[in-house]
Amino acid sequence: LGTYTLDIPTDPRNTGPFAVLMPDDVGEVYPFRYCEIVGSPVPLLRENIQQRAITYSFNDNAARFTSSSRVLNDVWELCKYSMKATSFCGVYVDGDRERIPYEADAYINQLGHYCCDREFTLARHTHEYLIRQPTWPTEWLLDSVLIAWNDYMQTGDTRSLAHFYTDLKAKTLTDLAREDGLISVSTGLLTDAVLKAVHFAGKSARQFKSGVRDVVDWPQGERDGYDMRPINTVVNALHYRALVLMARIAEALDAPEDIRFYRARAQDVKQAVQTHLVDPHTGLMLDGEGSTHSALHANMFALAFDLVPKENIPAVVRFIKSKGMACSVYASQFLMEALYRAGEGNYALSLLTATAERSWAHMVYDVGSTISLEAWDNRFKPNQDWNHAWGAVPASAIPRGLMGITPLKPGFEELSIQPQPGSLAYAELTMPTVRGPVTVRFNNAPRSFHLEVELPANTTACVALPGLGSDHPGLTVDGTRVFGNLDGAFVFVNGIGSGRHIFERHK
Repeated sequence: LGTYTLDIPTDPRNTGPFAVLMPDDVGEVYPFRYCEIVGSPVPLLRENIQQRAITYSFNDNAARFTSSSRVLNDVWELCKYSMKATSFCGVYVDGDRERIPYEADAYINQLGHYCCDREFTLARHTHEYLIRQPTWPTEWLLDSVLIAWNDYMQTGDTRSLAHFYTDLKAKTLTDLAREDGLISVSTGLLTDAVLKAVHFAGKSARQFKSGVRDVVDWPQGERDGYDMRPINTVVNALHYRALVLMARIAEALDAPEDIRFYRARAQDVKQAVQTHLVDPHTGLMLDGEGSTHSALHANMFALAFDLVPKENIPAVVRFIKSKGMACSVYASQFLMEALYRAGEGNYALSLLTATAERSWAHMVYDVGSTISLEAWDNRFKPNQDWNHAWGAVPASAIPRGLMGITPLKPGFEELSIQPQPGSLAYAELTMPTVRGPVTVRFNNAPRSFHLEVELPANTTACVALPGLGSDHPGLTVDGTRVFGNLDGAFVFVNGIGSGRHIFERHK
């Protein structure tokens, strides 16, 4: 019957710099859910129709997850497949509508991709492109530092850090700081020199005519009533995180003067945040300097990045839990980071397995999508696309939060395994790393916790089990009774080597 090509009109914006990444024999890729063919010259039979799906190289077997929750399993499959399906341009792109990278999308995509495949180059390629072709939100310029650090921790490779070191220093936006260290793009410090240093010039400046500005969350209706002030708490929380990581990057590159500078600056910013951006009556984080409003976003970003004064953490956690999913799919990344950092695994699990409109299960069961959406539902963003990797937060939240697998040293030379099972009875995950796969499985009962781990060669792990409400540090490791380090709600055991190990904790 020959080959018939469907001629679909395309938006000129979709023929930008990434059109050239498609090989000639592939042509332009156009994601679609269905198509209507009118006036076909031949009968349309199933065997006459072919569809080609274009993806970057992806190992479907590199990562596996299953649990006692059918909803959680389905959410994992949605998000894992989203990592594969949205890679078709060979760079992380903002869905099929704009087809350009954004730093916030890349941060979420990077973490999820790491957990689903042993692949590092796509994230690095996207990051290095964005260094020179930044986008407009203040926070997303800061994200470049977070992405660079993730790349180093995942791979142990300092070459990209070294090559873009000067650029990364500019991306911390320290040139926007007033005397106490807090930054703003609205106080006259966003000069042409600052814009040039972060490469926001030329094509980028023309594309985003309104210039650099704060975003907090996207779309704007997902901001939980956020009071946008010149000194913005979300922006300064990300600024603080960038400073902390920049000090660690300087340490990795043996730059002692920069280590001292960024450590001191981070401490200044932390003190200023806690002085000017905390409500003295409630203990909650305010949306900005001069504001009397506390949105979910100000509190979850501050909690995720260790900016909440210790005595205020219980109040902030209660407030966050009272808000539900009052944020977008993008900001849910930082909500998950905040909850797992605070040891709120049970509440985090309730969000991961929720079936309401603002949930990943809604995308699967109600919308019927096989790839994560740009927003929770069309009513929150009528022009959203249905293939947006920043909507796949559980791809990293499940391995890194629920199962608790994170690198402690670059390249997973040392890692942490600290499951937060909540009410989940059983789960098993295999996650790829640069040194080989890590497998974690647990059985969670009211009075006992059984954990098995399998570690690749040349790694050591710090393993933590839930304390089960007991103040006794005893547990068994490979059948031998040992005493761990009881810290908060967990019992820690250090120096676990490669191979398979079994841990038991009883109340």
